[in-house]
Amino acid sequence: MSKHFQEEHQAFRRTVKTFVEKELVPNVDQWELDETFPDWVFKKAGDLGIHGAHFKEEHGGLGGDYWLSIAKGEEYAGINAAGVGMGLLVQSDMATPCIADLGTKEQIEEFLKPALAGDRIAALGVTEPDAGSDVAGIRTTAKRDGDDYIINGAKTFITNATRASFVTLLCKTDPEAGYGGISIILLPTDTMGFNVSKKLKKLGNHSSDTAELHFEDCRVPARYLLGDEGKGFYYLMQNFQTERLVAAATTLAGCQRALDRSVQYGRERRAFGKPIIRREVWQHRFVDLYTELEAARQLTYAAVERYNEERYEKGGALSFETVKMISMSKLFVGQLSSKVMDECLQFHGGMGYMDETFISRAWRDSRLIRIGGGTDEVMRYAIAKIMGL
Repeated sequence: MSKHFQEEHQAFRRTVKTFVEKELVPNVDQWELDETFPDWVFKKAGDLGIHGAHFKEEHGGLGGDYWLSIAKGEEYAGINAAGVGMGLLVQSDMATPCIADLGTKEQIEEFLKPALAGDRIAALGVTEPDAGSDVAGIRTTAKRDGDDYIINGAKTFITNATRASFVTLLCKTDPEAGYGGISIILLPTDTMGFNVSKKLKKLGNHSSDTAELHFEDCRVPARYLLGDEGKGFYYLMQNFQTERLVAAATTLAGCQRALDRSVQYGRERRAFGKPIIRREVWQHRFVDLYTELEAARQLTYAAVERYNEERYEKGGALSFETVKMISMSKLFVGQLSSKVMDECLQFHGGMGYMDETFISRAWRDSRLIRIGGGTDEVMRYAIAKIMGL
């Protein structure tokens, strides 16, 4: 454990671990088949204060620092189905942090507090059919009409989409203004003209519901604008850092579990007269993987330390150096995760290819880290830009 995990963090970790082991793990196999998990999971996590780990007490949170959320993400890796953890992290670390940063008192009361309590389920609406990594290319528009905005467009690959009660939605309020014409609007899903147009089937993360959304003349009050009009792109870039950081930490914990469980399997599985872990070739491969895992963890924890200092201790914006480290962490962890899961699956041989084996699900689920929240290519571009290359 990092020196940054004090007793309060460890006590919170134990709460999350108990919740995961008692409430979630016994059900995840069925939820994977159902391709969703029940809404009570959000409410239970809210009752335990898990969603609100790093949020201010006046917002309904625990008032902790970001190390609490890192502990949470690491324990979510124990769910053994990344889709459930994904849905919960969208609620707490992707769709809601910008509300805490920018929201009016009324927005916090109407959207943030109920989300942290698990009474309202949140989704983050960014990606579109023709705009993924190119966020500036979104086409969903929000046109001012008196005291309202009228929203038209579509979003895709949206987690929690089929049951969300509101969407933190990225729109173009001025299609001619480029990056400066993008805004964030909180859109309740009971708004007339909103509909879930299609639930999507995915390679992995089966237990998270993912869907396409459609907006046709959705009229929402202008008071649902988050922050200033035209600054949504810049707000989102700050929000992305939270998403990338917790995703890296959660993925690392998943890699740790995959390696540990594979080593245990190798102690029990015998071939040619002895346990397969006694084969020198595999010993060396696992040593390399554990070494790279530790290097990735140190990079990620260093990024968390900088993030925590700048956002929670100093209360300011993130420096370019911190953004660079977060981007490096996500890039490195994503590539390492693919390597770890592939080697662990290979180590299991034919059993690794069977759906009943934990590693087949972990292998499928792990691939998303290199796409969601910024692809490997986008991470390299962001790092190169900061480095002046």
